[in-house]
Parts: sequence; C-alpha cells; structure tokens
Amino acid sequence: MNEHCSFCKDYKCIKQADYELLRYELEEANELCHGNWIEIQHLREYIGQLQELLTRHGIAVPPEY
Repeated sequence: MNEHCSFCKDYKCIKQADYELLRYELEEANELCHGNWIEIQHLREYIGQLQELLTRHGIAVPPEY
C-alpha cells in the first residue's frame, strides 16, 4: 500500500490514513482486552478464595445469578 496518493505526492492517501487509524485502534483494543482478561482472572481467584473462606466457616455461599 502506498503511503502517498498516486496523483498528488503532497498529501497522504485517505485509504492509508484509514488503514493506520484502524491498525492503531486494533492494537489499543487488543491491549485493553488483555488487561481486562488479567483483571477477570484475578477477580475469579479472589471470589474462589472468598467462597472457600465462607464454606470453611460454615456460611452458605449464595447461588450465582
């Protein structure tokens, strides 16, 4: 893909600008998804520890919705 328009070298091709913007947005979304997944794993471990603690002390764990 050419960085500049074939007809005028003074400005970038709109398709190239769209491609760069989309690539940037996909990279950002990937980073956010990865961060969210790490947080979800941490919270699931935390919930498991809390449920185990409740069960160990004879407290019924409420059902999940």
